[in-house]
Amino acid sequence: MRIGLPGTETLQGGSLKALIVTVLLSGFMFQLLRTVGLRAFSMASETYTSGTHSAAFVTCPNDTVARDLARGIVEKKLAACVNIVPAIKSIYEWQGKIEEDSEVLLMIKTRSSKVPALAEYVRSNHPYEVAEVISLPIEQGNPPYLRWIGDVVPE
Repeated sequence: MRIGLPGTETLQGGSLKALIVTVLLSGFMFQLLRTVGLRAFSMASETYTSGTHSAAFVTCPNDTVARDLARGIVEKKLAACVNIVPAIKSIYEWQGKIEEDSEVLLMIKTRSSKVPALAEYVRSNHPYEVAEVISLPIEQGNPPYLRWIGDVVPE
């Protein structure tokens, strides 16, 4: 009994092509699965306590206010990063009327412990009578990015 690959004389033209394709794909898939596995292990082996960091959101009336607030927040180390998302549409009730306005959204990444100071800074520097400052805890994410937030924003 012979075990192994059949000789080329026993393979038809299509079978030989299929065998070659299978061998090549196997090699490619091994490398792909190895890379994915190593990344997954790397992410799983780093520790992050869920909720240590937060993503906070603030709406602004225009780009100038958004830029000024974002720069001040980062300069004062209240956040590691502030993304400015232009041209959002907000529909809300204010003083008994339904309003619709164009606004700019700040998406702020910070330590959860900094959210009260962040909210105070926004209230003190925002033109709205009632500034929106809401935050959600970050449950998980890219460990190097989460570590960077912690490195940039002091406790």
